[in-house]
Amino acid sequence: MINISELNSFPAQDGGSLAMLKEIAQRYCPEELQAERRRVGEHSSGMRKAILPDEQLNLSELEAGFRQLLAGGSGYGELPYLGDTDAQTKTIPHEDGFGIGIPETQKLRDLHYEEADTLNSEQIKRDFPVLHQKVNGHDLVWLDNGATTQKPIQVIDKISDYYKNYNSNIHRGAHTLAARATDAYEEAREKVQRFINAATSEEIIFVRGTTEGINLVAQTYGRQFLTPGDEVIVSELDHHANIVPWQRVAQERGATLRAIPTDKNGDLVLSEFERLITPRTRFVSVGHVNNTFGTINDVRRIIDIAHSHNIPVLVDGAQSIAHTPVDVQQLGADFFVFSGHKIYGPNGIGVVYGRKDLLDKMQPWQGGGNMIKDVTIERTEYNVPPARFEAGTPNVADAIGLGAALDYVSRLGIRNIEAHEHRLTEYAREQLAQIPGLTLIGNPKNRVSVVSFVLDGIPVPETGTLLDKEGIAVRAGHHCAQPALRALGYEMSVRPTFALYNTREDVDKLVIAVKKIIGR
Repeated sequence: MINISELNSFPAQDGGSLAMLKEIAQRYCPEELQAERRRVGEHSSGMRKAILPDEQLNLSELEAGFRQLLAGGSGYGELPYLGDTDAQTKTIPHEDGFGIGIPETQKLRDLHYEEADTLNSEQIKRDFPVLHQKVNGHDLVWLDNGATTQKPIQVIDKISDYYKNYNSNIHRGAHTLAARATDAYEEAREKVQRFINAATSEEIIFVRGTTEGINLVAQTYGRQFLTPGDEVIVSELDHHANIVPWQRVAQERGATLRAIPTDKNGDLVLSEFERLITPRTRFVSVGHVNNTFGTINDVRRIIDIAHSHNIPVLVDGAQSIAHTPVDVQQLGADFFVFSGHKIYGPNGIGVVYGRKDLLDKMQPWQGGGNMIKDVTIERTEYNVPPARFEAGTPNVADAIGLGAALDYVSRLGIRNIEAHEHRLTEYAREQLAQIPGLTLIGNPKNRVSVVSFVLDGIPVPETGTLLDKEGIAVRAGHHCAQPALRALGYEMSVRPTFALYNTREDVDKLVIAVKKIIGR
């Protein structure tokens, strides 16, 4: 620790730089000390600015960085520091006080969105305990949200409360804890119903995640209704979890899998979709949002086209549920599936929405307790949906946790989240596009918070490892979306993805780290 009295004893060298360091330390003191600083200032006679006690100022890191600047800069001399007023750079200082000002383009300054960005991401970040740690000596920057989102303390506490106070199996117990657990589980089902605007909670099935949800539909509806020569349509933009299950059931039933193609920007060619439909097309299963380019597919149009041929449609909502409003009745979806861990909920819980008239026709996928009405050695009478598709002891705690996550998102407002992430994604694309040697992959017309890129001469896995050394977590690989990447001529990419707790400071750190990697 270097205190102010020691700094005062240093000679006034470097043009008064150490005195400036002392002033910077006072100006950018931790936020929780600002109120105390103002209070001291109000009660200090003749003082215009309050001075914090020496022990509350940790100047060691500031001094090290400051001396590095005096010795020749940070290695990013082209990036002006906060406070520069060079009119040529048009640097925009950040409201959150980050020390590097990244130039904004006019395109970004002119960016408009139908909703104002009302989220205070720095405040929100305090709800997520895992984000408050250092990785390889740096503050963690979590940009792997497309793989999984972090969990707010409100969700963690809700799960903990279940295990501490009313852990029990549900539906079958006559005691108090069973009743409390059953009520909480079914309340979570109703929260899902309201969040996606299903007609009734009976259309909501709890599963382990999107993958299990798609497998459930493929192994029930698909196995029951597909016959030899039939066709199922997916798309090149789909996650493997929406391709492999249909591949398997198609092979088993003698059906054929066909795919909607992708153009060079990463958009589906929907004119080709209409041409793919034949009298033998029995089912369409397509992603709402692509996980590699962020493409928002026009699923409403896909559903309308399919329904005009009396073909049911499943929408994979894993990548859309946390980023854009979902109304299954407005979409007209026959099935909609998503995972809890993609929307700030726990792992191991997900949802299948199915239209009640379709669920009533479908045979169960798994057999066991809870999904039956009556069992003899000779036969079984099945329960009604959704119980018919929830065999065995359910994941009660994580269903309750998912309900808490939906409450959290609802309080913030999904449209507010969408607006915040939209601006952040466009900012990231603008800044990354200015880096020589970096190629952005895909440029879809409508997109959510995904950016994909490669660096010239640097393998994708190595880029991911080098970013991790800077404390930045991204996905580096094929993202379980090989057909999508190959449609644009790539095998892998680096994929930062953004969430409600991410800030421009996070993007700036990514940009700086990428420049460092390229300049090695």
